[in-house]
Amino acid sequence: MRPSRTDTPKSPRSGYRWPVQLQPHWSWSLVLLANTAVAQPATTPSHSPARAIVQSQATASPELGTEQLLPIILAHNPQLRAAQSARDAARSGIQAARALPNPRIDWHQGQNTARIAGVTPGPLKSWSVSQPIENPFARQARIDTASATEQESKHQIGQTRNELVSQARLRIYQGLLHKAQAEAASEDVVLLEQVRERVRLRVASGEAARYEIIKADAEIITARERLQTASLMVEQSKIQLNQLAAGQLPAQWQLTGDLRETQELVDLQQIHHMVRQHNPELSLLQADVSKAQAMLRSAESSRWPGVELRYSQSRDPEFRQGQWGIGMQVPLLDRRSGPIAQASAELERAQVRLEGRKAELEQQVLLTWKSLEMARLRIEALSQGSVREAEAALRVAQAAYRFGERGILDVLDAQRVLRSVRADLIQARYQLQEARVMLDQLIGQHIENTPS
Repeated sequence: MRPSRTDTPKSPRSGYRWPVQLQPHWSWSLVLLANTAVAQPATTPSHSPARAIVQSQATASPELGTEQLLPIILAHNPQLRAAQSARDAARSGIQAARALPNPRIDWHQGQNTARIAGVTPGPLKSWSVSQPIENPFARQARIDTASATEQESKHQIGQTRNELVSQARLRIYQGLLHKAQAEAASEDVVLLEQVRERVRLRVASGEAARYEIIKADAEIITARERLQTASLMVEQSKIQLNQLAAGQLPAQWQLTGDLRETQELVDLQQIHHMVRQHNPELSLLQADVSKAQAMLRSAESSRWPGVELRYSQSRDPEFRQGQWGIGMQVPLLDRRSGPIAQASAELERAQVRLEGRKAELEQQVLLTWKSLEMARLRIEALSQGSVREAEAALRVAQAAYRFGERGILDVLDAQRVLRSVRADLIQARYQLQEARVMLDQLIGQHIENTPS
């Protein structure tokens, strides 16, 4: 007996008839998947559209870390370039200080028209040559002043470079801090959305009150705001880095790195020694003291000026005369007491600044060291204890909520505690890197070369 048309529907692609009682609900999905597989052309992975999109995004958004950013910033920063130009000007000042004074030539010509007995009228001509000879002590003091200015500009470049690298590294770590905060906020959003879905099912089935879904929605909105804020802060840090590089960073670049980078530190006493030897600010102040000493020597030696050698010759129709002479300015009225007192006061001021800054740096190094130790202890306490306990508490709260032993507020409170602990851990890692950057700046780690 043949089955009726109503009992056995016919497949549109073949003559086979499905029995009604055996017809599966997933048969048409299998047919559609097979048709889709047949209709799509075979493509290799290297030429797939998804791979092309990823490659174009990677090309358009280069990833830059500390090693790539610092050379660009040092090459294009306007403050560093201005300091280098000041050093070139100071070198020219040394050349100007070593220059010898030029000789002076005078020429006179006239006409003798006197009608006196015994005097022959005719043209008169005379000329003279004079050569100033400087006081050798004043000349050497002027050269020393110019050399001290050149050394000061050199230390100014080192200080500018050191501060620029430290500032760039701080901006990089700030960007990594906001990036880690954005990743943590993204994870919070995912977890809260999962919780909200379970709450929605329980509210729909009548197992939970409606205020629970309202509370879950409020938590998701807050988490999304944190995510958006952290993402905007990352972009702000990138803009600040591009500002340091004078706008020379590529467009749509991505910041890479990790706040967990660690380096071995030397002993505190050795750090104090390195600060006294290599701190760029102390070197700059020491160059200022040397410059003030040279200016004082210049003011004292200018009390006795140099001499001037002269030779003159005059000629008339009957005679020809030649004369040698020497000239010197006698310091009777001006003993140069004002410039000497001013130079002495400048020297005293430079010495006071140097000694005061040495004492301040010792305390600043100690304070930065203590901050680094506090950040390290916080990281150990949070990563080994608080984070694990908060994660375990969240798992317990979620399991209790699934079995109906606790409400949604307990789960949200556990997530809030875990979020707070993770935020403290991220902040402690940033504070550790910040203290390391400050110690490197005090030591003068980046005066000459770009750090690796």
